[in-house]
Amino acid sequence: MSSPEIKFLLAESETILPDVVTIRRRIHRQPERGLDLPITQALVVDELTKLGLTARLGRATTAVSAVIDGSKPGRTVLLRGDMDALPLTEDTGLEFSSEIDGVMHACGHDTHIAMLLGAARLLVERRESFAGQVLLMFQPGEEGYAGAKVMIDEGLLDPPGIPRPSSAFAIHISTEYPAATINIRPGPMMAAADFVNIDIHGRGGHASQPSAALDPITIAAEIVIALQTFVTRRVEVFDPAVITIARIASGTTNNIIPASARLEGTTRTFSEKTRTQVHEGIVRLTKGIAEAHGATADVELLTLYPVTINEPGFTELVRATALELLGDDQVDSSIQPVMGAEDFSFVLQQVPGAMAFLGGRPAEENPETAPANHSNLVVFDEPSMAAGVATYAAVALRALAAGG
Repeated sequence: MSSPEIKFLLAESETILPDVVTIRRRIHRQPERGLDLPITQALVVDELTKLGLTARLGRATTAVSAVIDGSKPGRTVLLRGDMDALPLTEDTGLEFSSEIDGVMHACGHDTHIAMLLGAARLLVERRESFAGQVLLMFQPGEEGYAGAKVMIDEGLLDPPGIPRPSSAFAIHISTEYPAATINIRPGPMMAAADFVNIDIHGRGGHASQPSAALDPITIAAEIVIALQTFVTRRVEVFDPAVITIARIASGTTNNIIPASARLEGTTRTFSEKTRTQVHEGIVRLTKGIAEAHGATADVELLTLYPVTINEPGFTELVRATALELLGDDQVDSSIQPVMGAEDFSFVLQQVPGAMAFLGGRPAEENPETAPANHSNLVVFDEPSMAAGVATYAAVALRALAAGG
């Protein structure tokens, strides 16, 4: 695909932007959480049907996938858009604010759906010009429900009648970056995320006689501090980790020493080596500190999402495509990894590909104070979606032209 053709993709994306915005706002008004998104699924199916595409529905979830066939057989490229919202009460004041109490598209997944549908429109119009297939992945349950893994387990990566995807691409909008920019890096892009639950078992008693009890709260406090010291003194600084204990629950009133305490938190890592080291360290420190005080502790580690790793060759294809599409000032390939997690990582474990961040911070917002993703005040720059639509389509076409 030549530069003039790529530029035409951007121009056409800007032409269809009003339709993309309309779809986005419809989804934004009716956000849904988790793996069951019937309203969103129905909208996606309807839009795909308008394009002459056949929607394939998930069995365990309200997932949707569809295939855009080129003029002749070839490789398959997967494009992902996630669909679920967050448990927040919106306070943006937008005219199209959420109409569902306690649920909001605060991570921009509504824009992802709209952009992928816009890209599908451009690709359908060009299906005679490319060989191969584009597999569209509309995924529920990204926010902690591992919806991508559910879709993979149901056969997403082995669609009937076409080759398994040879590359995969996803876009995630973010107010961390300037409007309409593409931000990407090779290698680890987002962290692995795991949950930590710790139960400390002491002995209850009267608050006036701590020596007659075995206080689990002081033990919990010592464990929290020890875990932070572990990160700064035992984990390699160039392969970082985060351990956050975000909840401590214990006790019923001010004059009773409780018998137990519960700590809940998360870990973030960028390699399996450090992930294993951190998990082992949490167990060793927790049990050792509890035992030193005569108490016991149970540790539960729940693995959630693996590291999101951008394959270097495909990352370079995305970077080069975005440069031609948007220009030098709109592409940054030197960003730092993000400690947030993303279940597109399950796809990238099996298919070489990449995720890019689309800058969505409105121009009038101060970069230092702009509400971030997951804030109930976050507002995304809707014109930036034209860049996202064009990037989705251009990357798919470039990848197919390059042999997948």
